[in-house]
Amino acid sequence: MAGIGNDRPLLLIAAGGTGGHMFPAQALAEAMIARGWRVKLSTDARGARYAGGFPREVRIEQVTSATFARGGALAKALVPLRIAAGGIGALIGQLRDRPAVVVGFGGYPSIPALVAATVLRRPRMIHEQNGVLGRVNQIFAPRVDAVACGTWPTALPDGVSGLHTGNPVRAAVLERAGAGYIPPGDYPMSLLVIGGSQGARILSDVVPDAVASLPEAIRSQLRVAHQARAEDAARVAQAYEGAGIPAEVETFFADIPRRLSEAQLVISRSGASSVADISVIGRPAILIPYAAATADHQTANARGLVDGQAAILIPEKQLDAASLSVHIASVLCQPDAAQRMARNALGLGRADATDRLVELVESLAERARP
Repeated sequence: MAGIGNDRPLLLIAAGGTGGHMFPAQALAEAMIARGWRVKLSTDARGARYAGGFPREVRIEQVTSATFARGGALAKALVPLRIAAGGIGALIGQLRDRPAVVVGFGGYPSIPALVAATVLRRPRMIHEQNGVLGRVNQIFAPRVDAVACGTWPTALPDGVSGLHTGNPVRAAVLERAGAGYIPPGDYPMSLLVIGGSQGARILSDVVPDAVASLPEAIRSQLRVAHQARAEDAARVAQAYEGAGIPAEVETFFADIPRRLSEAQLVISRSGASSVADISVIGRPAILIPYAAATADHQTANARGLVDGQAAILIPEKQLDAASLSVHIASVLCQPDAAQRMARNALGLGRADATDRLVELVESLAERARP
């Protein structure tokens, strides 16, 4: 049902204040606006700061929310009251302007909108980016009409079925989707090392020594692009220079999609977005999950590529320069195997993830029409 005085359907998106939640929410918002829908974003003050990339047509509504993960005893004691207040506000808002569909992307700020939608029995779904449901999505998975999974397989509660939509990727990644892969050989090769925003130090500690230990036939042809923390960048650059290996060491690469498309091998953490980018472009990878990730979800994220013989998994506790060097060589010394890994990764990618989410939203809206 459209809002009062407006016959265009309304999509209400609810998301927490991290890039992992907000990016797929933004991708869906852009697509639904292009299809003539109205879109509102329900988030808290922190989430609103991450919403600058949303289309200007999206109305941002801040709700009262809180998390048990931060603050002292008093702040944590007030969390239920703050969430309840947000839920009441969301309920009033949805009565005034009834959404055709409500989609939650995780995070505590998505609770009020999903609670209100549950009370009002509005069509509702959640999207989980990782291979393990976040805390909020765990609560709502049995209470929504559809569970869209960005990573496959995703561990779900008993009795809950998921649909593998994939994780939406940036337009710059889509432009490189399925880019031709040049297998390793006796010519210049590219190694891309991306650590994500958390826990990248171990890659800075281990990867340069592993590369320096490679056989001369590989090392002499290799160039490296290594994303490192600011406090580690100088020593990482010095390590590569000391080993005579051409390397670009930066705290941030703005052109990751290009670098992915040109790489013969990627060494990466297995955050949901990184895994999606690697699979959509289609590149062999060595994945080192962040050991401190909640519920070990980065290991779950890597499972699809590893089981699909597109990536090698090294648990962080087992990572050392010697073993990593062996794995790097196993890919770069076997061009046919590397080509198969790239092809397998591409086969597991979901370049149409946003389209799949759009179809799911529209199907829920259609089923709810009288």
